[in-house]
This record gives sequence, C-alpha cells and structure tokens, in this order.
Amino acid sequence: MDKIAVLIPCYNESKTIEKVVKDFKKVLPDATIYVYDNNSTDHSDILAREAGAIVRYEFQQGKGNVIRRMFREVDARCYIMVDGDDTYPAECAPEMVDKILCRKVDMVVGDRLSSTYFEENKRPFHNMGNALVRKSINLLFSNDIKDIMTGYRAFSYQFVKTFPILSKGFEIETEMSIHAVDKNMFVENVVVDYRDRPEGSVSKLNTYSDGFKVIKTILRLYRIYRPMGFFGILAFVLAACAFMFFIPIIMTYFKTGLVPRIPTLVVCGFAMLAAIQSLFSGLILQTLVQKNRQDFEMNIQRYSDMMKEKDQIDEL
Repeated sequence: MDKIAVLIPCYNESKTIEKVVKDFKKVLPDATIYVYDNNSTDHSDILAREAGAIVRYEFQQGKGNVIRRMFREVDARCYIMVDGDDTYPAECAPEMVDKILCRKVDMVVGDRLSSTYFEENKRPFHNMGNALVRKSINLLFSNDIKDIMTGYRAFSYQFVKTFPILSKGFEIETEMSIHAVDKNMFVENVVVDYRDRPEGSVSKLNTYSDGFKVIKTILRLYRIYRPMGFFGILAFVLAACAFMFFIPIIMTYFKTGLVPRIPTLVVCGFAMLAAIQSLFSGLILQTLVQKNRQDFEMNIQRYSDMMKEKDQIDEL
C-alpha cells in the first residue's frame, strides 16, 4: 500500500502532463504518481512515463470511468486527485495530505472559487455554471462546500473504497460532493490558486452538454439521497394545483348547488390522489435511505479494520 498516491486522469494533455508529474514529484517526493491515460492520441502516456509516473490505461471514455478504475486499482493511505492540465498548483498538496493523514479528514476540496478562478478562467459560462452548481447543492443538501466541481481533491482510504461511482463523465465531481455530504463525512476546504490552461491546451469540458449532465445529476442524486424532499415538493405542487382548480368549483356549488365542470373535478381528485401517493413514496424511500446509511457506517468500520490489518502487515 502506498502512503500517498497522486492520481492524474489524462486525455490528450501532452502540453502539460510532463510538468504536472514533475511538480508533484517535487513537492511530494514520497508519493507514487499514477497517470491513467484515457485513449489519448498525442502521446501523453509516453511523456508521463518519461517524467517518472506509473502509466496505466482506461479504455472506456469519460472522466468518471477513469476515476472508477483508479479507485479500484490503487491502495493508499492518502490520495491526491488532480487534473493533468496544469491549472492547479502542486504546492498546496502537502497541506491537503496533512489534513487527510493527521486530521483524519475524509475529503479535502481544492477551492478555486474563493481565489483566482473568476479572474483566470476566460469562459464566462463556466464561471456562471460553477457558481450555480455550488449554490444549488449547498441549498438542496444544506452544506457549505466551497467548490463543487473542482478537479483538485484529497481523499482518505475509507472514502475511496466506499464511494460508489455511477457517473461516466465530468459530473463525477458533483457526485463526490453529494456523497460526502449525505454520508456525513469530514470535509474541509483548502483555498488554491487557479491558473487558466496554457496556450495550445484545450478543455475537454463542453459548457452546454456537460453542464446539462451536471444539472441532471444534481436532480437525480437529490431524488436518491433526499427522497422525502423530492417527493414532498412534488406532492405539494400536485396538491396546490388540485386546490387551485377545486376552489372555484366548490364556490360555484355553494352559490348555485350545481357542479358545472365535472371533468375538472375529476382531474382535481386524481391530482390529489397522486399527491398522497407521492408523499407516501417519499416516506418509504426515506426509510430505505436511512437503512442504507446504517449499512454504510458498518462498511466504514470494516474498511477501518482492513486498514489496521494492512498496517500490521507493513510493520512486520
């Protein structure tokens, strides 16, 4: 088991990957640097290997697929995950490692948005999207993670080995953040300077299609992790619509003793039934979520025991 593993997902980063590997080898000389190449066509893997990294491959396209492979294959007491585009400073890594190993933090978030991100990033829609995602998740999940979509993070062994990765692409960072919040993991933020990509380096993130996927992921995970909130809102909307159309009918009935809009009355009845069904669906699913959290805590305990056994073996 490595003490520190630096994980670098890589797709056509020949302009920067060599510098990123060397920077992290300099500030973390005890770390093992892993570069996972995701079908690059510009010889990024060769440059990374020449710089001193261990190069492995993931042939399913997408950042989520790469991180799934990394987390399965690499065992370490502390993980640093960073993009291969040289937009994050390696100098912040020792502080992030210290929080994992000494303070027992589960996830350290490299916070770009509190430093130079909005000045350095030349893509205005990316700025707006990052701010929108941060506010949405912190509102829906009652949290205060400063940068939801940062690619610069540190993790504990327990986080990595108990995180079920479902996303295939760039929405993986959103999934990580929500998972940490929902499972009551210890999360801290470290403010990091952000620098825009150097000339000739191209972002793989599509502002519109990947942004839509992130929003879709937020809604999906809110339904999964907060079913009472999701189905409660749906129940409220259905009940409000039913009452809104029912009130004129009941007022007409009291005045004239007649019900002139029978179809509307029937629709109101079905809408109210749907609201009740949605409410009880939320209650049932919330109970299942609570059971899932209990099972997760038991899994965390098992992985803690595994860590102790590995430490004992290493000492021998």
